Amino acid sequence: MIEQEFASLLDAYAHTSHRQHVERIEQAYRFAYKAHYGVRRLSGEPYIMHPLAVAKIVVSEIGLGSTSISAALLHDVVEDTDYTVADIENLFGAKIAQIVDGLTKISGGVFGDKASEQAENFRKLLLTMSDDIRVVLIKIADRLHNMRTLSAQPLNKQYKIAGETQYIYAPLAHRLGLGSIKSELENLAFKYEHPDTYAELKAKIEADSIARMDYFEKFAKPIREKLKMLGYDFDLTARIKSPYSIWVKMNTKHVTFEEIYDLLAVRIVFTPNQSFSEKDQCWMIYSAITEIYRPHPERIRDWISTPKANGYEALHITVMGQNGEWVEIQIRTRRMHELAEQGLAAHWKYKTGVLEDTELDKWIRDIKDVLASEAPDAMAFLDTFKLNLFAKEVFVFTPNGDIQTLPQGATVLDLAYQLHSELGEHCIGAKVNHSLKSSDYILHAGDQVEVLTAQQQQPQPEWLKYVTTAKAQQALNGYFRKQERQQEKLGERRLLDALDALDLSEQHLDMAVQHLLNHYHLTKRNELFRQIGLDAIKLQNLKDIITPKRSIWARINPFGSGKEKQQTLPLDTTESAEQGVQMDTRKDKSKRNIVLTDENLKDVILEECCHPIPGDAVIGFKDTTGKMHVHYLNCPVAERLKSSYGKAIYSITWDTHRMTQYKEKLEIEGIDQFGLLVEMLRVISDNFHINLQELHVTANNGIFSARIELYVFDKQELEELIDSLKKLHNIQSVKRVFT
Repeated sequence: MIEQEFASLLDAYAHTSHRQHVERIEQAYRFAYKAHYGVRRLSGEPYIMHPLAVAKIVVSEIGLGSTSISAALLHDVVEDTDYTVADIENLFGAKIAQIVDGLTKISGGVFGDKASEQAENFRKLLLTMSDDIRVVLIKIADRLHNMRTLSAQPLNKQYKIAGETQYIYAPLAHRLGLGSIKSELENLAFKYEHPDTYAELKAKIEADSIARMDYFEKFAKPIREKLKMLGYDFDLTARIKSPYSIWVKMNTKHVTFEEIYDLLAVRIVFTPNQSFSEKDQCWMIYSAITEIYRPHPERIRDWISTPKANGYEALHITVMGQNGEWVEIQIRTRRMHELAEQGLAAHWKYKTGVLEDTELDKWIRDIKDVLASEAPDAMAFLDTFKLNLFAKEVFVFTPNGDIQTLPQGATVLDLAYQLHSELGEHCIGAKVNHSLKSSDYILHAGDQVEVLTAQQQQPQPEWLKYVTTAKAQQALNGYFRKQERQQEKLGERRLLDALDALDLSEQHLDMAVQHLLNHYHLTKRNELFRQIGLDAIKLQNLKDIITPKRSIWARINPFGSGKEKQQTLPLDTTESAEQGVQMDTRKDKSKRNIVLTDENLKDVILEECCHPIPGDAVIGFKDTTGKMHVHYLNCPVAERLKSSYGKAIYSITWDTHRMTQYKEKLEIEGIDQFGLLVEMLRVISDNFHINLQELHVTANNGIFSARIELYVFDKQELEELIDSLKKLHNIQSVKRVFT
């Protein structure tokens, strides 16, 4: 089995355009095979099958060469065996050793045991991009294979790894142009976080697949004939939405599976002829298609004239098919297709010269700028960087006609900092399409923006509330930290001067600082200096503070109040019983599954940010005091916890019996009609006997909307109520509000 897998790897490598260095790959394989000999994965298969699979992904799905394949084969050797990076360098050279070293530093996933370590490891991952981008690409391949084999892991590990993948790896793969890998990572994460919903959607897709493919053949037939007549060498394929993308659309648009009409997309990948440019030929094919089908005028996406920040190029159009259904068509050359599938590897393969500077080059340069700047802590860095991982962007124009790419939701101030930090610091607003706008104005695609400045303007703390780019946030944080350091130095100087006035020397500084910290209930020395520098703390009564009168009790009992330090409980599975949370003894404790019953619910915290109820898919997070916090699985806070506190995450099973009611919120919309509210209340009170807490109703121009707060026993009761309300005439949507 192992030798067959290695032969398959060599076969995949032989079909690439890379110079063939089979001996190097063979040497790396034999070395890794020996190093991992006798070790098995949780699935039971020999460990060497994992590096072989990662190497196969590296060559087949990312398109890298022998150096990367060899590094992929060796990527766990230093981490899991007694061999060192020096051993790797002696046998395979400095470059492969450097990549393996980079992969070893970030082994075990991006995140470790503690939040700071987790975020710091992610920072290390990005720092490797400065040395060799292949480290990140191999790490993504490693994560993809781990996700493909995730079923062998216990449930809490599945939640942790899937959440981490959704939070970091999928958007990172997207930003690096790895379209197929990004989609598969999202889909696999969805599969393990919501297995029932995933299975249900997959079954619905498969049940309708034959009819959908029949429709595709009818739709594609006239396009094929037209393109053949024009002499193009092309592939025309159908692409069905994944369960994850369908689920996202159902949740964002609040529609059912049956109401999603763009499940089918068509992709045309063609070989351009030499007589016209690629761009011209894409528009020629567009013209040929629109002679057959009518295009949607507002759904044309030209990613050829202005490629996405991850290097993606294509022309997207949406046309009306035979049955009155809208169908999206993607038009790409073979070069564009390779860029879309293999991202960075293909990006540099096709790069024509050093003067070419794509959006992807700029993004990688921005990463290096962010990494080079000082961050207050690793978690703040992670939060800042996360904002820029997603590749949704808008394009705006400077007065000179230059195009600037910004994340969706970026403001005038973000643009100012992107152009130059000096421009950002003095920004007072902008002329957007010749109209005056404030610096917090959110930019839209196609805006023409002229940033306005004033020399007397200085950054304000509230600016951090409305900048979205990492560059702007880092610049502002750097500016404020510089200001704080100046205030701290001023405060320290003032304290030394005050001590000098009391005939005390610099040797008494530490003593004075401790007395002042105690007096003003502060914990940090720097904060004390800053408060003095800002004049928030005056030093007129310094003498009284540093030479306090001792109380009678202090003279009698000089050893303090005798108060005991509050003890905290360690984060391990055995403490849960002491906290009143029953562990599930029917399963291996290493899986850390907690059963919530009516008796122990009082010992956990059902978080207000998402107010989970029995029946919801939830996770548990144990804090440093041993308290268990329960979050809805896809609550934004839970997403952050899963990706930041791996070993403190627990899977949760409900075993409650409708003894407690929980407050939930519903939003209802529909067509306003006489008596509709009465019908709704009849369903809620008479049919379900549910108590209302609050009811807010508005009607405007024939549209009815209501927000209801009510009490239910569990998710099943809430879903039954939602289904009953949806059946009422003129009710268009009923949705649960999680915030």
